[in-house]
Amino acid sequence: MITLLLLFVPLVASLACLLLDKAKVKVFALGTSLVNFGILVYSLTLFKSDMSYQFLVDYWWVKDLGISFKLGLDGISILLVALTNFLMPLIILSSFRTEYKNATAFYSLMLFMQFALIGVFAALDGFLFYIFWELALIPIYFICLFWGGEDRVRITLKFFIYTLTGSLLMLVGLIYVYLQTPGTHSFDINVLYSTALTVTDQSWLFWCFFLAFAIKIPIFPLHSWQADTYTDSPTQGTMLLSGIMLKMGLYGLIRWMIPFLPEGLAQWGNTAMILSIIGVVYASVMALVQKDFKRLIAYSSVAHVGLIAAGIFSLTIQGMQGAMAQMLAHGVNVVGIFFISDIIFRRMKTRNLDELGGLANNTRVFTILYLIILLGSVALPLTNGFVGEFLLLNGVYQYNAWMAAIAGLTVILGAVYMLRSYQKIMLGEPHARSIEFTGLHQTEKIVLVVVALAIIAGGIYPKPILQVAGPALEDLLAQVKDIN
Repeated sequence: MITLLLLFVPLVASLACLLLDKAKVKVFALGTSLVNFGILVYSLTLFKSDMSYQFLVDYWWVKDLGISFKLGLDGISILLVALTNFLMPLIILSSFRTEYKNATAFYSLMLFMQFALIGVFAALDGFLFYIFWELALIPIYFICLFWGGEDRVRITLKFFIYTLTGSLLMLVGLIYVYLQTPGTHSFDINVLYSTALTVTDQSWLFWCFFLAFAIKIPIFPLHSWQADTYTDSPTQGTMLLSGIMLKMGLYGLIRWMIPFLPEGLAQWGNTAMILSIIGVVYASVMALVQKDFKRLIAYSSVAHVGLIAAGIFSLTIQGMQGAMAQMLAHGVNVVGIFFISDIIFRRMKTRNLDELGGLANNTRVFTILYLIILLGSVALPLTNGFVGEFLLLNGVYQYNAWMAAIAGLTVILGAVYMLRSYQKIMLGEPHARSIEFTGLHQTEKIVLVVVALAIIAGGIYPKPILQVAGPALEDLLAQVKDIN
């Protein structure tokens, strides 16, 4: 029942938004997201930290084809559902100072996106997972297309082609595995896990799934859609993409690729690891030369998720736990930093770092909150970013020391480009535009304060995250080793 509530409250609210007027819809959307967050908090109080799926829902959908409406949460998925429900109220609240044309459609798409994302993380049937995966693409496509920048049509089309291609590859892989299931074919996750596949099958299936997930993450060299889409999308669309949607790809690696393609992973996992680490260094270097602050953050995000993917491919418990911790930290931090970019742009009408400076003279509160969020992004000890990054590098080191050394460059380069951007924006001589910067509005303060508190809390006390995810991750790795 809890899983159904988490799933269908935003869906029903999404439809209801279309019946409301412009003045009420944003408050209604915020209220709905807070209700869902309350349901999530209640589910966490009932959740048992073990390897089992909990809050199960299992109904036949198309029985003759072995397709069921099966949902459930374990320690891996509940953390990503928690991230989704924590960030959605902040993303919606961050939009309150922006007037969108056709606001009813905008907030309806936002809530529909929440519905689809929760479905992706809760689905325990392969076909159902694919349906939710595709449904998540629809609202973000229209959000970027209707409310994006001047070049939105070309950029959104590129994003759509990339993601649709990956989705079709995944569908081919899922159908093939389904046809190999014994007896009456089934898309049930446990049946898919236990299906005997040859080494040759696993080898080509690895690329079907890897490419689908790598595009969404994105992993080098499948990242070229990302910077343009993040920069051109409306801020709330960028927050959805970077804070939550890219976690679909990382989650897919953990849930839908590693457990039933161990031989494919043994054959091609090193290649995937190398591509992930190349992406870390490449994106960090690209971020160093950016003048547009939002584009800089976009490349920073590629570097962070590349390291997360490398931790997953290390197949160590430290790398896996680091991936879970960093997925949550990255989601919180990137939403905060993109909102900071939006606050600056709405007041200064520019994101060019050379046209900014001395903003610290105008508002002390913004200066402090920005600094806390930045320090979380560069993984300062006692911030949420440090915990995941330390575990990730530990896991990659156990896999290969030289790869860990190269991946560790992201710590140094990340500190360079993020601190330099802070220096250019907040410190130094005030630019002529700086006089236009005003203090934070109440809704802006709430969003930034909540993000800053989450960064500090996650850094000081990460134990609950590791405790919840640990048993499920250990069980997953044990299954892979048993199959090998």
